Amino acid sequence: MDFSLLGPVTVTTGPPAAPVELPLGPAKRRSVLAMLLLRPNATVSVEQLISSLWEDEPPAHARTVIQGHVSRLRAALAEGGAEDHGVELTTHSSAYLLRIPEALIDTQRFDQLTAQASPESAPGEAVQLLNQALGLWRGPALTGTVASPPFAAAAHALEERRLSAVEALARAHEGLGEHEQAVRVLHPAAVANPLREGLIAALMLALYRSGRQSDAIAWFHRTRQLLDDDLGVDPGQRLTAAYQEILRAAPTADGPQGGPESGGQPGVQQAPSTPSHQPSAAASAPAPVPELLPRPPAGFHGRVAELAELSRLALGTDAAGQGGAAGGSGGAGGYPQEGGIALLTGPAGVGKTGLAVHWGHAHATAFPDGRLFADLRGFSGGEAAVPAEVLREFLLALGTPAEQIPTSPEAASALYRSLTARRRLLVVLDNAGSSAQVRPLLPGGPHCATLVTSRSRLDGLIATDAARPVRLHALGPEDGVGLLGTLLGPARVAEDPEAARELVALCDGLPLALRAASAQLVARPRWRLARLATALRDERRRLALLSAEDTGVAAALRNSVARLSADDAQLLRALGAGFAREVNTAEAAALSGADPELIQDSLDRLAEMHLLDEEATNRYVMSDLVKLFAQGDGSGRGDGPGEASGLPSGEPPQGPDQP
Repeated sequence: MDFSLLGPVTVTTGPPAAPVELPLGPAKRRSVLAMLLLRPNATVSVEQLISSLWEDEPPAHARTVIQGHVSRLRAALAEGGAEDHGVELTTHSSAYLLRIPEALIDTQRFDQLTAQASPESAPGEAVQLLNQALGLWRGPALTGTVASPPFAAAAHALEERRLSAVEALARAHEGLGEHEQAVRVLHPAAVANPLREGLIAALMLALYRSGRQSDAIAWFHRTRQLLDDDLGVDPGQRLTAAYQEILRAAPTADGPQGGPESGGQPGVQQAPSTPSHQPSAAASAPAPVPELLPRPPAGFHGRVAELAELSRLALGTDAAGQGGAAGGSGGAGGYPQEGGIALLTGPAGVGKTGLAVHWGHAHATAFPDGRLFADLRGFSGGEAAVPAEVLREFLLALGTPAEQIPTSPEAASALYRSLTARRRLLVVLDNAGSSAQVRPLLPGGPHCATLVTSRSRLDGLIATDAARPVRLHALGPEDGVGLLGTLLGPARVAEDPEAARELVALCDGLPLALRAASAQLVARPRWRLARLATALRDERRRLALLSAEDTGVAAALRNSVARLSADDAQLLRALGAGFAREVNTAEAAALSGADPELIQDSLDRLAEMHLLDEEATNRYVMSDLVKLFAQGDGSGRGDGPGEASGLPSGEPPQGPDQP
């Protein structure tokens, strides 16, 4: 069992290769657990919890709310086998105590690892310990807790400890003469903390010692300007001392490396770079160019605006179809120099994978070093892909011999980032279930583009990795009819354009539903479009008709709903049965008979999974197909409505729309 505060607040159980996350419920319940974990094996009073959970005046029933959250936390922990791990949540008068082995909490393991590291006296061991410690972080600390001063202060304190570990890791690399590695460690932290002078000074010296004097000086002037503009102060002693050392071209242990960016001063001998070993034959051989993208989707149509947005983000262009090989480095409107992520999100069946794969093939020349693809199976109904297994496939595709692939997931991820650091690659991570599943698979180079598709919004990836969201909506009538024409042939659609538009409406404009409908019509060439439209008007049969063997809208929705908690699935059923198009929090609470405060969190989670759409503040909309599925079985564990029915296998009955 593992309790995580260094990122989203989570509790996982099960084997490390396939951990299962316990359902912790809404933000306030997670916050109660987080406060107890911040003070393990010590009592936390109800008053402390109330002041932490409600920044303003707490409600009159605050104690009752906290009691309810504690009760549900006990149940969730018990279901996860907490007793077997020595974990117990007990009540002591008007306080609570979480008895727990501190090794189960990531903050405690982080502190233990950093305390053991000695960057100056044992840099090699320190690199291993500090990398292990920093590998525990999965995003900003205490993500998912309420926004109150106590939690903000706790998160800030944890972030300070992380930055101290980053600086210590850089010192350890410097002690080993690994100046470029020190730069890689310090640079992301410096970008995120531009006024932390000690961090900037360390980065400047690492840049200088790796032969990048001009970059080091540029960092000084940038920071000096920020200090003046934001705080009205001059650089402090550490920053000034680092700058003066660089200007003097003071000799270092290894000497600044020569090269076009070294910027050495006249009269200062540059130490030649002498490799400690000769490159192997494998290292000198041309790097393989992997092509793992699936074949382009047949009959792709529309999405002009979304394609243009992907091109703008990944290639720095303003229109789809531009920015070929010459545009691959990005531009003012494109990715940041550390590489970037485009996050394609939307409901099941909206065509996220097809769009990503189509764009990847259309812009293949912009990525001459290869195109990687992995289905992470986040919403496939089975076990999600383990990042370590995907890393192995990527490393093999990039030319790493199987026997040289590290067994540690952290080491494999580091090797992957190193191999991609100077390549121009496209990485497509399809069907992601969580931000944590994606992060180990992000490439390390500034010239790589990453496309992630998911039914979830993956807010964590936006927060910690600057992912750029590209939301996909259903196709409009014109594009929907155009897709039908591409799949069926324009002549067949032209026979009855009104029926074609009705089919698009009955399919909610979802490409998956339109493709399933087209499959029914292709298999029955004598059917007119109006006949299928008539059949789809029967809501009891619609989901069954929009299926084709192993694919269809009902199956896709079932995989989405299977990710919901029991409470959220119950709310989805209630909404499916109880409202026509729009609902707000109060109406949803009335329909489900639950606490409005808890309902708001559930509505947000349903919107995050794109099972609802928040069209305006506190106004949620459910599509017709989701509503039909929810009416059948919102849990996703049974059959949706009408799935026992199907198209007739024999001769169709005669009627006015018979061809």
